[in-house]
Amino acid sequence: MQPPEWVDARALSFDELEGFETDDIEAAFAAFRRSAKAVSDNAEQQRPALAASASLLKACRAGLSYTGDASKFFTEWFAPFRVTGEGFLTGYYEVEVEARREKEAGFSAPILSRPVDLVTLNETPLISPEGISLSSARRLPDGGLEAFSERREIEEDASGRYGPPIAYVRDPVELFLMQVQGSARLRFADGSLLALTYDGRNGHPYTSIGRLLIERGLFPAEQMTLELLKQTLRKLGQRPGETGLLLMQENKSYVFFEVDDSPERAIGPIGGQGCALTPLRSIAVDRGLWCYGLPFFISANIPWRSETPSRFARLMIAQDTGSAILGAARADLYLGCGLRAGSLAGGLRHGANFTVLLPRGPEIS
Repeated sequence: MQPPEWVDARALSFDELEGFETDDIEAAFAAFRRSAKAVSDNAEQQRPALAASASLLKACRAGLSYTGDASKFFTEWFAPFRVTGEGFLTGYYEVEVEARREKEAGFSAPILSRPVDLVTLNETPLISPEGISLSSARRLPDGGLEAFSERREIEEDASGRYGPPIAYVRDPVELFLMQVQGSARLRFADGSLLALTYDGRNGHPYTSIGRLLIERGLFPAEQMTLELLKQTLRKLGQRPGETGLLLMQENKSYVFFEVDDSPERAIGPIGGQGCALTPLRSIAVDRGLWCYGLPFFISANIPWRSETPSRFARLMIAQDTGSAILGAARADLYLGCGLRAGSLAGGLRHGANFTVLLPRGPEIS
C-alpha cells in the first residue's frame, strides 16, 4: 500500500524510527487489537472515518490471532512512511466532574441526551443558506431537513424541547469542556459514578474559544492552560448576556451524550471508532484523511510526564477524531482521566514528527 494521494510522505525503514526499539510495543499492540476487532467485525463507528483498506483488514485479522512478539508483528505487517513537514500535537482527556441528578443550587447546567429529531449526515451534509456545510440536521415531520439549533438557542431554550437532562453540572464552562473532550465521568454526592459517551452533535462547525480569547486580547497566548481558560471564562460571567457565556456561544457546535454502562466503556472512554481508548496509546486523527486502526509512530518533545517537556517516542493507534483535528500530520493525544491528565492536556500544543505505518500490500515487498 502506498500513502493516499492526498498525503505527502516518504518511505522509511523501521531502523530509522528512533525510539521504536525501546518503546513498549506490547502495550501498543493491546490497543491495536481493540481497533482490529472493530475493523474485522465492521463495527458501527460513532464518527465514521475513511473505510479500512483490504490490506488493513487483513492485518487486523492477523493481529487478532497473533501470539508472537508484538514488534515483529508490526514490522512484518506494516511499512513506515514519514509524513512530510512538522506536525502538530495537542492533548485531551476524560473529564471527571461533580454532578447532581436533579437541578439544585450550584448545579444548573443540564447535560442533554440526543434529540429524537437529530440526524447525522456524514456522507451528504446539509448546506446552509450561508454556504456552511452542516454534518447534522433536524428531521422535519414531512421528512425534510433543516439546520439544527445552534448552541445559544439550545442553552436558552425554556420549553424542554431537547428532552429531560441526564444530570446537571456546575455551570456552562464545565459542560462546555465536557463537550470539547467528548466523554465524561460524573461523580454524584453519594460517591456513585456515571459514564457518559458522545452521542452526536448539532452539526455546526466548531470554533475554538481559546483562540477567540487570544485574538481579542482577553488572554495572553503564552499563558494558555486549561485551568486558566476556565478561570477566565468564569470571571467573564456565565449568566445570560455576560461575556463569558456569549463567548462560548460563539462556538455554535453542541454535543449530546448518552449513558454508557457497557463493558468496553469500563476500560476507558469510547472514541470515534467505537472502542475504548488507552492513555498514551490512542490518538484522534483527521477522519477525512485517515482510517481508524492505523498505527502512527510519533516523536516529539512534549509535557506528557510532567509540565516539563521530555522525549516522547511512541507507537500510537488512530481510534478517535475531533472537529479541530485537521491535516495529515495532526493528532490529539489521549492522556487519561481526571485532573492530572487535564492539566497536562491543557499545556500540550507542540510540534511533532508523524510516521504512519501503512499495511503491507502487493505494492510493498
